[in-house]
Amino acid sequence: MKSFPMFIRTTGRRVVVAGGWEQAAQKTRLLLKTDAQIEVLAPDLDDELAALAAEGKITHVTGPITADSFAGAAMGFIATGCPGLDASLHAIAKEAGIAVNVVDQPDLCDLTTPSIVDRDPVVVAIGTEGTAPVLARRIKTEMEQALSPSLGNFAALAGRLRPAVAGRVPQEGRRAFWAWAFKGAPWEAHKRGAEREGAKLLKDAIEMGGAPKTDTKGSIALVGAGPGARDLLTLRAVERLQEADVIFYDRLVDPQVLELARRDAERVFVGKVVGAHAWPQDRISEVIVAAAKQGQKVVRLKSGDPMIFGRAAEEIEAAKAADVAIEIVPGVTAAIAASAMLQTPLTERGEADALTLCTGHTKDGAVNTDWVRNATPGAKLVIYMGMGEAANIAQHLINDGLPANLPVTIAVDVSKSDQQAFDTDLKRMAAAIKDTSVTGCGLIMLTVPKDHVSSRQSELLRSTSAG
Repeated sequence: MKSFPMFIRTTGRRVVVAGGWEQAAQKTRLLLKTDAQIEVLAPDLDDELAALAAEGKITHVTGPITADSFAGAAMGFIATGCPGLDASLHAIAKEAGIAVNVVDQPDLCDLTTPSIVDRDPVVVAIGTEGTAPVLARRIKTEMEQALSPSLGNFAALAGRLRPAVAGRVPQEGRRAFWAWAFKGAPWEAHKRGAEREGAKLLKDAIEMGGAPKTDTKGSIALVGAGPGARDLLTLRAVERLQEADVIFYDRLVDPQVLELARRDAERVFVGKVVGAHAWPQDRISEVIVAAAKQGQKVVRLKSGDPMIFGRAAEEIEAAKAADVAIEIVPGVTAAIAASAMLQTPLTERGEADALTLCTGHTKDGAVNTDWVRNATPGAKLVIYMGMGEAANIAQHLINDGLPANLPVTIAVDVSKSDQQAFDTDLKRMAAAIKDTSVTGCGLIMLTVPKDHVSSRQSELLRSTSAG
C-alpha cells in the first residue's frame, strides 16, 4: 500500500476548505456528514455554500489566506477550481503543518477522499489511491447492496448497550453475546422493521446474563423479484437472498436473480402454470412454514411484487397461524416496468387520472369476464395474464361501448433482454398477439377515454329519456 487507511476524529476539531465554488461545495457536502467545525476560506461563496453559512452549518472566512488560516486544523481541502491558486494554497497549508487534499492534483495530496458507504456509525471507506475512481464507485454500489440501510441504527443501539453488557454479562460470554446480537434474532427483528422487538430481545438477554443457549427461530420473507432484470431488485431483496437458507421460487423468476443468493442456499422450484399447478398454493404455504419452523431463513421469491397478483394473502395467513415471523419485501411490478420501458406514464393529467391493475384470470385459473367494470372513464387499464384471453377481453370491452379502434399496447417480458412492445387496437389485438407469436409474460395496456359511456349507462339513459 502507498496509503494507510485510517479514520480521523472530527469531534471538536476544525476542518478547513479553501474555495467558494462547486469543487469546494463537493468537499463540504462530504464533510457535513461529520461533526467537524467546517471553515470555508473564500472571498465569495456560491449559492449552496452561502445558504449553509446562513444556516450556521459552516463558517465563512474572508480576507487573506495565511498559514494561520490552517493552523491547528485536523485537515485541509484545497478546492478553488484554479490549479495555480490551488498549488499556492497547498504550500501555505503545508507551512501550517497539516495534512491536505488538493482537488484533481494527486501529487499534492497527503489525503485522498474515498468512496463512502455510510451506515453511521458504521462507515466503509473505499480507496484506489487515486488510480481508479470509477472502480471505487462500482465497489461502493456493491457494498450499498450488501449492507442493510438499518445497520447503522442497530450498531448505534448496540453501542448504547455496551456498558450494560459489560456490567451484567460475564467477560467469557460477551463474544458469544455480540455474535448472537448481530447474527441472530435481535438483528433479524430490527432488519425487518421490528426495532422495538430487536431492542427488547437484547435487553432481555442482558438481564439474563448472556445470549440464549439456542437461537433457532426461523422466518419467512416474501420477496418481490421484480419484472425480470436483476438490477431492478431492491437492496433489501438482495440482502434477503444473500441471507436465505432456502429459496422457494416461481417459474417467472429470472435465473440471473437466483445468482444473487448464497451459493449454499437450497433452491426449490414451486412453479405454477395456469391450468396446470404442479404446486397447489396450500402446499406451497405448508412447505415454507415448515422450513421456517425448522429454524431456517426462508425466502419466497415471487416475480414482480408479492402483493400484486402474487397469492401473498394465503402465505401471510399461514405464517401468522403458525406464529412464524413474516416480512414483505416489495418489488417492481410489471406495469411499472412497462411504463418505464415505453417512457409512457401510467397516469397523465387530463388524460389518465386513475390506474387499474386487473387480471385475465381469477382464483384457480378461472377466466375473469368482468373487465368492463374496470373500464372507468379516464383510467389506464393494465391487464395481467391476459394473453390467452385477448379475444374475449376485447369483445367484452367493445360490447361495453369502447371503440374498436381504441389504441392498445402489448408489452412482453418487460425489463428482460428480449423485451418487446407493439401497438394495436381492441379489434385487432388478439390477431396481433397471435401474429407476433408472443410466448412470454405479457401485459395489455389501454386508456379508457374520459368521455366513455358504458353500454349499461347508455341503456339507463335511454330508459330515462323514454320515461
